[in-house]
Amino acid sequence: MLRSLFTASTVFSIAFLTVPQLSAQEVKAHADHAEGAHAAMPNLGIAVVVPTKENKVRGVIRLSQTGDHLHVVGKIRNLSPGEHGFHIHEFGDLRNMEDGTSAGGHFNPSGAPHGAPDHGHVGDLGNITADGEGVASIDITVKNTQLHFVLGRAFVIHADKDDLTSQPSGAAGPRVGLGIIGVGNPEFKYAPKE
Repeated sequence: MLRSLFTASTVFSIAFLTVPQLSAQEVKAHADHAEGAHAAMPNLGIAVVVPTKENKVRGVIRLSQTGDHLHVVGKIRNLSPGEHGFHIHEFGDLRNMEDGTSAGGHFNPSGAPHGAPDHGHVGDLGNITADGEGVASIDITVKNTQLHFVLGRAFVIHADKDDLTSQPSGAAGPRVGLGIIGVGNPEFKYAPKE
């Protein structure tokens, strides 16, 4: 028994001595890096909109944090002229681009009923309007939310107008375009083409 205890402690001591030891300077550098990585929350988001099957919808949407609101700007192309439901959906999952259903339902952390942007849930962004050329310009403010709550979720553009009433999602028809919301590069300047 004494021999096995001696052998175990010898093996442990040798193993401990062979593990590389970090200097105090290296430990501080790792701590500083970790602190810096978590200190700053992103304030710019980006989504590149791609079409579901048999659609041609494309675009780029930018989000910027302004106090406790999100400013959302962008251009969506290749839509049919008229109004189209525009929402944030709960998942940034584009595995099913046949119909976009892998993005889930509207992002609704409070469980509020569907409605217009001023009295619905966070994912209710209302409608965007495409002109005769099929281009919709977006310039809206999403109130009382933070960028980090929507990162990794998806913008969804629907084929039809959101009636802002029907439950649970406004009867806006099929999903024609989706874009995952990611952290934007603040050094890349994007201006939608006119």
